[in-house]
Amino acid sequence: MICTRSLLFFSLIMLFKSYIAWFGVFDDGPSWAIMLKELPFILLIFCLIEWFATKRKLIMYTIFNLLLTAIFFAVIIYYKYYGVIATYKALEQVNQVTAVSNSVFSLIDPQYLLIFTDVLVFGYLLLRNKSAKNWKQAIRRPANKKIIACLFSISLLITSLNIYTNRGSFNEVVKAEQMGIFNYEAYTLLNQKKAELIPSEEITQERINELKGLSENKAVDLQLHGALEGKNLIIIQMESLQNFLIHLKIDGQEITPNLNKLVQDHTYFSHFYHQVGQGNTSDAEFVVNTSYYVPPEGAAVQNYVDKVLPSLPRLLKDKGYETATFHTNVVEFWNRGELYSSLGFDHYYDKSFFGEEDTVFFGASDHVLYQKTAEKLEEMDQEANPFYAQVISMSAHHPFTLPEEKMTLPLPERYDDTFVGNYIRAQHYADAELGTFIADLKNRGIWDNSVVVLYGDHVGLPTTSLDNQDLSLLNEILGHPYDYSDMINIPLVIASSGVTPVGEQKQIGGQVDILPTVAGLLGISLEDHIHFGQNLLNQKDYNILPERYYLPTGSFVNSNEVFISGSGFDDGEHHVLKNIMDTDHITTESEFYHALSLFDLSHSYVSQLPLKQ
Repeated sequence: MICTRSLLFFSLIMLFKSYIAWFGVFDDGPSWAIMLKELPFILLIFCLIEWFATKRKLIMYTIFNLLLTAIFFAVIIYYKYYGVIATYKALEQVNQVTAVSNSVFSLIDPQYLLIFTDVLVFGYLLLRNKSAKNWKQAIRRPANKKIIACLFSISLLITSLNIYTNRGSFNEVVKAEQMGIFNYEAYTLLNQKKAELIPSEEITQERINELKGLSENKAVDLQLHGALEGKNLIIIQMESLQNFLIHLKIDGQEITPNLNKLVQDHTYFSHFYHQVGQGNTSDAEFVVNTSYYVPPEGAAVQNYVDKVLPSLPRLLKDKGYETATFHTNVVEFWNRGELYSSLGFDHYYDKSFFGEEDTVFFGASDHVLYQKTAEKLEEMDQEANPFYAQVISMSAHHPFTLPEEKMTLPLPERYDDTFVGNYIRAQHYADAELGTFIADLKNRGIWDNSVVVLYGDHVGLPTTSLDNQDLSLLNEILGHPYDYSDMINIPLVIASSGVTPVGEQKQIGGQVDILPTVAGLLGISLEDHIHFGQNLLNQKDYNILPERYYLPTGSFVNSNEVFISGSGFDDGEHHVLKNIMDTDHITTESEFYHALSLFDLSHSYVSQLPLKQ
């Protein structure tokens, strides 16, 4: 009887923790369904303890209680940042956690730490309290094997049904809610079957263009193709920069005055969207330099960097360019050394070049980044051949808590000690340093001989990370409820001394489109380069942008909305874009499958590229 009580006692504790986890992850919160979706899996584990454990039964209960609790906690924190359910594959990121510990800690709501309370109490009792000896002694008594076997069999049946009947859902969060969190974790662990790759010879540019619905506009193409041939290329990747900051004023103060000047005087794409995955900033570097999508699991720097990647650096090297990339953190972070090798960069400059003076988070500040980069670019500009430089800004990194002396933007009191307030101040600082960099490039004579491309790397304010106060501030700023269409919207600017159209361009674009757009301007043929983007100055009428990680699998952006998949297409969400080009386009189920097919083609193509020697 005591053994039965122990099983019931620990099961009820885990059931309570299930309610906490569901409250933190799912929009509808916990419900009675947890009894059928979480409890059977918990009973499976605890029945095995009752069946096999003897002398150390209480210790085993405590250990598995801690393990299951840690899974719930990891799921909550991961969801708060990415908006998806963490699986065992996310553990591949664990070596990155110490570098971004501030970001991790900022997501920890004290109320979620309560799920560890019982573990601490049990640990103390087991080690210190003499009265626990009686409980330990009693719990060692053998359980009724027939009852345990019956309970195990029923739990196994329910668990199997939960997994089997819901395995077809596309949306990972929906799938986890339908299966139960623990069942979903078990499913991802046991479902190791890899999707069959599409043969390379079947992956053609014509097939990709057909899925993307592209139509050629030769007049525009002939007008701008090669218009900037021979110019230097400087690509600036801005940390966490979202589009709503452009032209934003708070109490009459411009948040990004230097960016505002750029978008006013040059080509500005206001409906441009990130397409990163688990690798965040490093994924943006990969997508922009290859025009391929991120992998179905993990980050590009974990899955694709053993390949020789067709890339923008390689295309430009064939034209005589010297190529380099600048990032203030150590090159080992996110396996960037292998990434840059796979992309074919001639040089990389990391912490060993920028030093550790005036550090912000895990590298030198944007001030140091831009100052030392400008000096190096001046050296490169004096060579006979043009250069390509990618510059990675990092000071406005999550959780946006800059040193006090860099927080120079006064904001109304309601922004104090808020995530949104810190974000806006950090972006104001990043914009100020960007302005200094632009002025430096002009003074050194580099600006006029270069085409400068600037974009945000990924979302800075995920909806799942925001509390009610932050959401209220964003709604006030935007004049409408903050949603997915705002969240993944980043700016793209092409500064080219008046060659490209000046002002706002409303066609849809994504990071995968940067390579073909830049290649067109520089007169580089992509005839032999499979790519999944399109020239935004050529194809204007339609675009489809498959999305991953921050949005569930099956989600995409098209010319009139952000579509968020559900179990499939029919129960998906439609978030209409604002202030776009006039279009009568209606989202169709075929687009849903086209987006999935494009992902499959990209993954199959990259997976079959030759290995690095």
